[in-house]
Amino acid sequence: MKTDSQLQQDVMAELKWEPAVHAARIGVEAKDGVVTLAGQVDSYSEKWNAERAAQRVAGVRAMTTELKVHLTGLSKRTDADIATTVENVLEWTSSLPAGAIQVMVEGGWVTLSGDVDWQYQRQAAADSVRTLMGVTGVSDQISIKPSLPLVTAAVVKSDIEAALKRTSIADAKTISVAVHGSDITLSGTVQSWDERRIATNSAWGTPGVRNVVDMITFAH
Repeated sequence: MKTDSQLQQDVMAELKWEPAVHAARIGVEAKDGVVTLAGQVDSYSEKWNAERAAQRVAGVRAMTTELKVHLTGLSKRTDADIATTVENVLEWTSSLPAGAIQVMVEGGWVTLSGDVDWQYQRQAAADSVRTLMGVTGVSDQISIKPSLPLVTAAVVKSDIEAALKRTSIADAKTISVAVHGSDITLSGTVQSWDERRIATNSAWGTPGVRNVVDMITFAH
């Protein structure tokens, strides 16, 4: 297990390695596997990339963010301009049903709401907005209301195991799956954020799922 100092150095190195991040302006603290990022970034996209970079580092069990988005120059836009751009981008996102997403912007912070059938559609909406100029944050309040019935817990578990095997990632038997109506709860342990992401994505990819509760923890 890494010491706090080793984990801090590894996260700092990964931030320097990430070209979408100005690592010199980001401070890193580590304590018992919990990493805190602090500082100032030029865009919400940079903040997002910094967080993802930190999560890639082995040994990071949890993360808190104190990064502030500070827009300068041409990056500053009115809420009306941002709202119009977001609506146009969502309209041109092929995976989204027309008119499914509603948009509200306040102080550069974009709130998305509405209903879609699948998690990948909700993710596509947030992804398409995150990199837009002037955006200081994204709140995803989109609901998933699938038209298909949920399959059994055994099928969900099998799908997750198959996904982990395909990607040569750890033993899926450490992950437990519970199904309650159209909700899936995942618990157990994994070795990395990638394993956790694959497990949750597999659950979201199951027809009929409305909600995935992620209670997976990291093995020491």
